[in-house]
Amino acid sequence: MMKTYAGSCHCGAVRFEADIDFSLGTWKCNCSICTKARFWHPVVMPEAFRLLEGESALTEYQFNARNSHHMFCKHCGVHTFGWAEDADVGGKFYTPKIACLDNLTREDIEVLMQHVIYVDGRNDNFHSQPPEIRHL
Repeated sequence: MMKTYAGSCHCGAVRFEADIDFSLGTWKCNCSICTKARFWHPVVMPEAFRLLEGESALTEYQFNARNSHHMFCKHCGVHTFGWAEDADVGGKFYTPKIACLDNLTREDIEVLMQHVIYVDGRNDNFHSQPPEIRHL
C-alpha cells in the first residue's frame, strides 16, 4: 500500500517526503558503502520524492564509477537519501534511507521485513542476490 513517509537527518536540517509502497520491496546491498553504513532503502521515482528543507545543508559522496550520489547532511553527517540513474529502473530514482524515515509504524516494519531484495552491488550485479546476506 502506498503511503507518504516523512524523513529527516539527525539535526533536522534536511527534511523530505517520499511516497513508498514497501510491498514492492526494499534493497539491501553488499557493496562497500552500503555494508559499512548499513544502508537499507526503497527505490522511489522522482515524482514520489520531495526534498522539503535543507538543500543547502546537503553534500554528496561518490566513489568508484560515480554512478550513485550519496547525499548527507553536512551538519550532522547522516546519509538521508541517495539518487542515481539506471535505464533498468526507469531512469532517475531516489533511495531514501529506511533509518531516516520518521513515521514508520510496527505494521510498516512487518511489511519491510517480508519484502527485502538483496543485491550484489560488490560485483556490480544488481540483478542477483549475493552468496552471503546474514550481515546485511
